[in-house]
Amino acid sequence: MAPRAPRGVRRALWAVAALTALALAATFWPALRDWLRPPLPPPAPTAFDWTARLVPLAGTGLRGARDGHVLDARFDEPWGVVRGPDGSVFVADGGTANRIRRIAPDGAVTTFAGSGEGFRDGIGAAARFHTPASLAVDRFGALLVADTGNHAIRRIARNGAVTTLAGTGVAGLREGDAALAQFRGPMGVAVDAVGRVYVADTWNDRIRVIEAGGRVRTLAGGARGFADGSGAQARFDTPTALAVAGDGTVWVADTGNRALRRIDPDGRVHTWRPTAWDAVDIDRPLSLAVTHDGVLYVGTLSPGRVLQVSPDGRARVLTGAAPAQWAARAAGLWLEADGSLLLADAAGHRLHRIVPRGADGPGDGPVGPRPERPLPDTARRWPFAPQDGWHEVVGTLGEVRGNFSGESRSHLHNGLDVRADIGTPVRALMDAKVTSPLAAFSFGGQAEGVSVDELTFLHMRVGRTAQGRNLDPSRFLIEQGDDGRPSLVRILRGTRFAAGDALGTVNPQAHTHLIVGPYGHQHNAIRLGFHGYRDTVPPRIDGVSLLDNAGMPLAAREDGRVLVPRGGGGLQVVVDAWDQVDGNLPRRRLGLHRIGYLVLHADGTPAPGFEAPRMNLDFSRMPAHPEAVLTAYAADSGITVHGAARTRFLYVPSNIVRGDTVAEARWDPAPLPAGDYLVRAVGVDAAGNRAIGATDLPVRLRAD
Repeated sequence: MAPRAPRGVRRALWAVAALTALALAATFWPALRDWLRPPLPPPAPTAFDWTARLVPLAGTGLRGARDGHVLDARFDEPWGVVRGPDGSVFVADGGTANRIRRIAPDGAVTTFAGSGEGFRDGIGAAARFHTPASLAVDRFGALLVADTGNHAIRRIARNGAVTTLAGTGVAGLREGDAALAQFRGPMGVAVDAVGRVYVADTWNDRIRVIEAGGRVRTLAGGARGFADGSGAQARFDTPTALAVAGDGTVWVADTGNRALRRIDPDGRVHTWRPTAWDAVDIDRPLSLAVTHDGVLYVGTLSPGRVLQVSPDGRARVLTGAAPAQWAARAAGLWLEADGSLLLADAAGHRLHRIVPRGADGPGDGPVGPRPERPLPDTARRWPFAPQDGWHEVVGTLGEVRGNFSGESRSHLHNGLDVRADIGTPVRALMDAKVTSPLAAFSFGGQAEGVSVDELTFLHMRVGRTAQGRNLDPSRFLIEQGDDGRPSLVRILRGTRFAAGDALGTVNPQAHTHLIVGPYGHQHNAIRLGFHGYRDTVPPRIDGVSLLDNAGMPLAAREDGRVLVPRGGGGLQVVVDAWDQVDGNLPRRRLGLHRIGYLVLHADGTPAPGFEAPRMNLDFSRMPAHPEAVLTAYAADSGITVHGAARTRFLYVPSNIVRGDTVAEARWDPAPLPAGDYLVRAVGVDAAGNRAIGATDLPVRLRAD
């Protein structure tokens, strides 16, 4: 028998054994405790097609980077949005802000990291970002930032220390070590359960992965295109956002392809397809969030809607079914623990919560940029040289426009047309940078154009001379077709232009169409003011007429007055009018700015309810409703004969098209006693000139 160890040694061994047991217990107790604890019930399935409303979270609808309380703070371009482990909401604020903002649980908005455009690591305000986009939260509670303009993925620790996770700050395409890897304008970032970081490498048209060990590789995608398949066989076009589902599926907002894609855990790419009976269109997806059971929420570029999408092919509009609910740019989504959502409206300069709408609950809060916001400061420049000289205006906001299918009232003109010879360079009106991932659009078409911040220019060859040469290869990424000719132009989000820089050249439309503001929230560009522009010519009214309740003209007359039945229902007032401005060709007819009407007694005194004109048609802002053109204009408006030299404007000022209100209305003569009256048209141009001409229609209200 082996000799016993001395008592002191035995006590030491027992102590070691006890400490070891305690250490093992501490190690395995959490798992044992979880095993002993009754299992939690599985989360309830996500409700589908629920009724939502938009509740303001932060931002005033005015641009800026002002900290303070959520009711007073301003955001310039809020893009990515997440909720951190401490309950705060973090926002990637691009535009001129270039910083990460924090909304504390008590409503205080502060700057968490960054203080201006640049590329620098550091703590808090010492760090620099360049047009940050999506955010994600890793398993340690740190923020990950798709730093688009710096072509990098950044990491922000919980103490505000910013480091670069991957990317060199130089655009390119390189795999391998994170410190040497290169991206080109990444906009999307997401993290899975084991710490892999997925990147939507937007202008490389690839989905990349940063492994936990720091190696960067391409998961899917090759050259730009649209194809399913595995690895490099797959094709994307400007992917902007990612979401990782619980089963490891990676969902992709494939913005340029106007498609929703998914990458299975085995690396194969598929395109989500709606079921045959479902007509909801996922147009230009821009932001994503996914639930525990694989239901997706998708924010779209323009108009800014939020859709709910099921893996089996169903899709519903959650917010944005009506124009009053359109966000300006639904750039960021975050799914809350209670199933509600956070929405970042980048071009609306606001953040919202999307919550269930109660049966008798309030309506939506303000959506989009504030209507009375200041217009961009263009210093009165024109889009052509000389930018401080006069140019001919050939179209204004609110005019009726037809289409190529013969419909003369297809849509309302949403901008200002300035004439120029084909091939004339189109120039930037101000120092600004590109904010949209699809800034150049409609390549080769008559409506080809480019958006730079709040301004959009149409009818041009973007980035190209009249002969097709690239104006600036550092800004315009021009792809060549098989014939060696340009086939596509792309411009990275974050690209800067200075006032006077050439954006392209005028195409065969022989004018440039200038739009101010995002879709659904557009202002009249004439309000920018232009050097040398004068309008001293009053609008001209050529006649006033009435339509009965069936839309037929009232033609019967007595003593030179139109006979109006008092009991025949409401009447539509129709005004034939047009405008001109100084220096334009005599044949150049433009639309009016505001149109209304009065009803007067025969002696010229106002009839009851008409103490002031009813200025029901107001084109200070572009109406978002697609039916506005049919409400503002009567039939036979527009260019009704092929090859006609001028547009006919037949306004219906008894209807209402003003701001967000688009409604049919009537003049009801029944409350007035029988007798003689005047229906007087009132028109005003943007300069304030009041219309002249055949403004009055004598009418006689019949007693029967």
